[in-house]
Amino acid sequence: MPIKKLKNYLDENNIEYITIRHSLAFNAQRVAATTHIPGKELAKTVMIKLDGKMAMAVLPASYRVRLDVLKELTGAKTIELANEMEFKYLFPECEIGAMPPFGNLYDMEVFVAASLAEDTEIAFNAGTHVELTRMAYADFERLVQPVVLAFSTALAS
Repeated sequence: MPIKKLKNYLDENNIEYITIRHSLAFNAQRVAATTHIPGKELAKTVMIKLDGKMAMAVLPASYRVRLDVLKELTGAKTIELANEMEFKYLFPECEIGAMPPFGNLYDMEVFVAASLAEDTEIAFNAGTHVELTRMAYADFERLVQPVVLAFSTALAS
C-alpha cells in the first residue's frame, strides 16, 4: 500500500491510481525493467538544494539531471545534490530514496523535467522500494503544480 499520507491525499482528491508491487529494487532503471514500464515513463525523484533550500527534481528514470541547466533556469545562485543524511528525516514514513514526487505534501518546490510532462501517465515510488503508484500525469500536475522545465538529458545506452 502506498504511504498513508500519499494514499489519503489521492483518495481525498478522488484521483484514480493503481499500486504496482514489484521485487526489491533501489535503482529507478531496475524498477522500470522489473515492472515493464519504459524508463521514460517512470519518474525518479532527485533531491536537490537550490540556494540551500531543499527541492525535488522529478525526471524519467532513464534521464539524468543537468544541474547547470536547472541552476540557470531557476536563477539560483547555488545548486547541489542533497545527500541522504540531509533529507531522510523530511520523509519519516518513507524508505530512504523512495519518496514520492509530491513536494507539496512536504512543503517543498517540485521541478518536473519537460520530457516527463509529455507522458499521459506517471509512475513513481510510493514510499517503499517494492511499490509504485501509477496515475494520470494531468492529475499529478493538477495536485502538485510543479514547475516544468527542460533540465534533463537521456542517459547513454
